[in-house]
Amino acid sequence: MLSRLSHKKWVPTRSQKELYFEKLKLLIAKYPSIFIVNVDNVGSNQMHQIRVALRGKGVVLMGKNTMVRRALRSIISENPQLERLLPHVRGNIGFVFTASDLPEIRDVITANKVAAPARAGALAPKDVKVPAGNTGMEPGKTSFFQALGIPTKIARGTIEIVSDVQVVTAGTRVGSSEATLLNMLNISPFTYGMTVVQIYDQGNVFSPEVLDISTDELIDRFLTGIKTVAAISLALNYPTIASVTHSLVNAYKNLLAIALATEYTFDGAEKAKEYLANPDAFAAAAPVAAAAADDAPAKAEEKEEEKEESDDDMGFGLFD
Repeated sequence: MLSRLSHKKWVPTRSQKELYFEKLKLLIAKYPSIFIVNVDNVGSNQMHQIRVALRGKGVVLMGKNTMVRRALRSIISENPQLERLLPHVRGNIGFVFTASDLPEIRDVITANKVAAPARAGALAPKDVKVPAGNTGMEPGKTSFFQALGIPTKIARGTIEIVSDVQVVTAGTRVGSSEATLLNMLNISPFTYGMTVVQIYDQGNVFSPEVLDISTDELIDRFLTGIKTVAAISLALNYPTIASVTHSLVNAYKNLLAIALATEYTFDGAEKAKEYLANPDAFAAAAPVAAAAADDAPAKAEEKEEEKEESDDDMGFGLFD
């Protein structure tokens, strides 16, 4: 009977659900940003350390997915944007509520990593290699290495691995033989901790990679977007804020072309018409203007020399 009770699945009571709903509602009202985090392989001690690291900066809230979805649906009528969270409430996830700098909180969440041994059947998050070198094991275990295709030799009465060998591939399940070998070699190849799945910020949901985009990149992308909108608007002859300046310039050029080709005129077109009517006058005026510009510094130097001469003739000798 005791054994059966100890393995009984925990089911929250009605009052516990109501308390959870109320807590979730208060946290959503207080904090503008929510990190949706995956907590696979995160132990209770590690979870406690993360809560301590976030103290004063954020609040961690865990819960059964069915209860989380029900709680969110109960307040979606008040805040419809929360519906964007529902597709991401799957798997072993939790929430981290915060009003602090998002990149800083992301770093706090992901900083706590714990080395873990390879377990048979576990999904490998990365490739695992056994390094070359002396294992310290007795020669009697050579067949174990041979079964895994690991080249070895006997050196000083112990097994030595000849070269690095990959024994586990990322994304595959760890085999029992591989797990046993890694444990025999005291290799803990994996690290586990909270990982950020999605970020909810004031109604917007985005991936954590967005936090790595710099201000300069944002400005460049913004300017590229403006140029693209302006180009499309001009091509469609559809005025927008991005294209209106270009449209005005193009319209002015067209109007000037019409004025030059017809008797129609306006102030801006008069100079251009004069130039077309008598280009020689403008050609002759150009050297005169250039010469006047060259004479200006020379005249300034002459005035400076005259001033110095007048200062010398004030009637004072060297020893007066």
